Amino acid sequence: MFLYNFKYELKSLLRSKWLFLLSTILLIVMLFAGYNGKQKVNKRIEDFSKITAQTEERDAVMLHVLDSLEKGLEVNMSNNLLPNNPMNVGYRYPKVAALQPKPLTFISVGQSDLFTHTVQPKIYGDNFSYNYSELSSPVQLLFGSFDIAFVIIYILPLIIIAFSYNILSKEKEYGSIKLLASQPISIYSWLLQKVTFRFFWLTLITSVVLLITFIINGFDFGDNMGAFLSLIMITTAYILFWFAIVLAINIFIGNSAKNAVSLLGIWVFVILIIPATVSQLANLAYPIPSRTKMLAEVRNVKKEIAEKQDKILDNYLRDHPEYASTGKEINYSFWHRYIASQNLAEAELKPLLASYTEQIENQQSWIENWQYISPAVIVQQSFNNLAGTSSAHYQEYKKQVVAFSVKWKDFFTPLLYKSQPFRKKMYKNLPMFEYQQPKIASMTFNAFIILFFSALILTFSWLFFNKKSEKGTLIN
Repeated sequence: MFLYNFKYELKSLLRSKWLFLLSTILLIVMLFAGYNGKQKVNKRIEDFSKITAQTEERDAVMLHVLDSLEKGLEVNMSNNLLPNNPMNVGYRYPKVAALQPKPLTFISVGQSDLFTHTVQPKIYGDNFSYNYSELSSPVQLLFGSFDIAFVIIYILPLIIIAFSYNILSKEKEYGSIKLLASQPISIYSWLLQKVTFRFFWLTLITSVVLLITFIINGFDFGDNMGAFLSLIMITTAYILFWFAIVLAINIFIGNSAKNAVSLLGIWVFVILIIPATVSQLANLAYPIPSRTKMLAEVRNVKKEIAEKQDKILDNYLRDHPEYASTGKEINYSFWHRYIASQNLAEAELKPLLASYTEQIENQQSWIENWQYISPAVIVQQSFNNLAGTSSAHYQEYKKQVVAFSVKWKDFFTPLLYKSQPFRKKMYKNLPMFEYQQPKIASMTFNAFIILFFSALILTFSWLFFNKKSEKGTLIN
């Protein structure tokens, strides 16, 4: 009976052109989404290549000038710009701290259109913490990016609804449900087989379309097959979830028009209302302090500190006698006072910045903890993690850039206070930035949670089917 149903369903789908239509629609939207995502990735790579080339060119000039100075040759450069002054190197020759795109970055824009990916921390200027944008919710800010994640999360469920909303109700309306009831197979088994067939074909089509899209976009399957398989696993679980909902609605309601309206209502609830609710609750539970107010407080603290730089410098040298005990008189310059005042400013502003960062992290933790009430949020978070565009990645990038900024400043501070020039041989010892990936949630666990939702829905639909069968209301 199963084989007969399989052949009949396949002929029916081919005759109705559904398989061809589904393949065409998915291929078109997926290719466009892949192209759109790839363009954004290419722009990131292009920007990084440009700034890296500029940095290398500038460093080459610096090394040439240093070589000439150390050989006693004259150079055509203002004394205020000479690279043998360590402060000039720390300010005018910064290194690039970049967040490089991952192989799967093109599948999900995520937070990548909100934050910068290349920073050049300098010895002069604000801490990178001050320049970090305020965000209200990673889920709310994701709407509107047409990428592969958008196609799978938003469009694919609509295709499933259009594909299968009237599987059982159509039989009732055509009057063939009584004929089916007389066959040696349970109507629930027959319905489950039809849904399984459609799930199989749509999953196969989606996987093939994704494979084509990845090949066209030059994806390296050899080194990243695990990430691709994780994407397929999450997508398959998500497709199964929506087919389980379709099956349940066909049993619960049994009217084609009402089925369609109900399924669209569920689509809105699962994909729009639940994420928006989680977002708003996160804002209410952990409101982020005003960034404008924070910047105003930063300016006030800096202004107060600037007015007493000489006293601050004296205190700084008392706390760091290794800088003051050089054995010779030092003519303390702007840089000496600036470094001392910056350290004091950062110490005084640390609690303020910590409260701001803590609220952002609390919001992200809230989102991560409550994502499991909606498969749509689980899939979005999973795709962002695979793409390297999640909030966790950008929070970690921020922390690492701030740490690198401190490391960069600490390299030049001893040279400044000990009146040591910057030499060519020191160049290879300059701090370099290397981004470390954060730990992300297991894709297998996320897929299991979605499958749990599907199993729960199928169980309730089976129980409700038996209840309707006992009352004799199933075929009426």
